Amino acid sequence: MSTQKTQVRRAFSRSADSYDATATVQREIAGRLLAALPPVSKPQRTLDAGCGTGHGLSLLKQRWPDSELMALDFALPMLAKIQNDVAGLHVQRCCADVEAMPFAAASFDLLWSNLTLQWCDPSRFGTEAARLLRPPGLLAFSTLGPGTFVELRRAFAGIDSYQHTTQFNHADDIVAAIAGAGLRLTVLHQETLIRHHPDIRQLLAEVRDIGASRGIGGGSRRSGLMGRVAWRRFEAAIEAQRRPAGLPLTYETLLICAEK
Repeated sequence: MSTQKTQVRRAFSRSADSYDATATVQREIAGRLLAALPPVSKPQRTLDAGCGTGHGLSLLKQRWPDSELMALDFALPMLAKIQNDVAGLHVQRCCADVEAMPFAAASFDLLWSNLTLQWCDPSRFGTEAARLLRPPGLLAFSTLGPGTFVELRRAFAGIDSYQHTTQFNHADDIVAAIAGAGLRLTVLHQETLIRHHPDIRQLLAEVRDIGASRGIGGGSRRSGLMGRVAWRRFEAAIEAQRRPAGLPLTYETLLICAEK
């Protein structure tokens, strides 16, 4: 597991207790992904890869109440938060990395993954999805594109050369990885979601809650904290982008479905 992914796993493990109270973006994007699904027959077995505390599982059970569900996440405290019985059906749980899932080939009819791919190598993720799906299986996932957190990059420009947020993959690279794994693209929706916050504290808290921070306030691979002067310049640059609704934070959302 990469150093970045290890850091993300630790962050999600620490936030398991408070995750449901703050994961509004994750829930909204999950709803958009569900709405983007093409017509599909009832899957007998469904895998939620990167399930968190189980919101996606509830959505999937509402859509297909008789489908057998498997919940997978690399943060054990997240899995522990899933109710043993969600929406009336038992959910099996597995703690593992989505790049190396411990299931036999052709085990699932639907592989669902909401806001997980950004922590992964797209080619490895695509290869695992193709291995686990049995024809005519469906892969449905959401992730974030490089337009995400553009406000933060603008604010940090000219202050330092550190990377302060995760680098997100371009849609073309993700689609190429999925096709290279032998899957056929059926849905590609690129949507922009903008959230507004009353102050910088709440804006940065949301970035941390989604696990995408790379040392905001301290810089990436910085040996010490950001200096007071630099931090004030950053705050001023963020405030300069304020709108009537508040401080904006952009999410470039990619909703993708592919068939085996």
